[in-house]
Amino acid sequence: MRGISKRFGAVQALQEVDFEVYEGEVVGLVGDNGAGKSTLIKAIAGVYRPDSGQYFFEGREVNVNSPREATALGIETVYQDLALCDNLDVVSNLFLGREMVGPGVPGGLQPLDEVTMEREVKRVIRELAVRIPSVRSQISGLSGGQRQGVAVARSVMWNSKVVLLDEPTAALGVAQTRQVRELILRLRERGLGVVVISHNLADIFDVTDRIIVLRLGRRVATFDAHGVNQEQVVGAITGAVFGSSGGLGSAAPAAGNAEGPGK
Repeated sequence: MRGISKRFGAVQALQEVDFEVYEGEVVGLVGDNGAGKSTLIKAIAGVYRPDSGQYFFEGREVNVNSPREATALGIETVYQDLALCDNLDVVSNLFLGREMVGPGVPGGLQPLDEVTMEREVKRVIRELAVRIPSVRSQISGLSGGQRQGVAVARSVMWNSKVVLLDEPTAALGVAQTRQVRELILRLRERGLGVVVISHNLADIFDVTDRIIVLRLGRRVATFDAHGVNQEQVVGAITGAVFGSSGGLGSAAPAAGNAEGPGK
């Protein structure tokens, strides 16, 4: 994303924001409430159309005007509410709206290909090491960490290249949070670009490679997650510290970043 701006009436939610994520990288997106994090993620996901700016994917400029168009590129979003159907099992949730059908009676209804769908879901769940009782378990019977795992598994089933995670460990216990952190690292190992929004800086430092800070709708800092401490990140979030050593980057990345070999 290059020079992204978005206004809602009198509120300037984003002002000339640059943002980039590459394959095999986890980027943390942090900032106070109202900093513009959710607006930026929804612009990437096609929910919001920016007022100005450019959108590049795999080195070429694209127009993304809807979530369907973002999904077609390979960009999947897991929102905080997960958007899972509690009354359906894991298989049904992962294939919801994309059900596979088998041969039917000519002129009649085509039955669902439950065997093939179940096999595909088992494969993805196994590759991501998501721990659930069964792929036929109802979502309502799963823990918060298991539900998050199912939502992430759904996001990577369809040849996704970038996964956006909105507060993936919110309201989870210690063990469940650890499961989600491990899942994020497995996404990176698969070569995906991963963006994590979180207010929990411990999570951010545990799984990210870079940390991008938004404040009042602007990108104000970029950190190497392995060369900075929490106090410096908090300083950038609040505006208390700017220009200090220890990994504080430029407020605007080089123009070539948005058109690099990644996303």
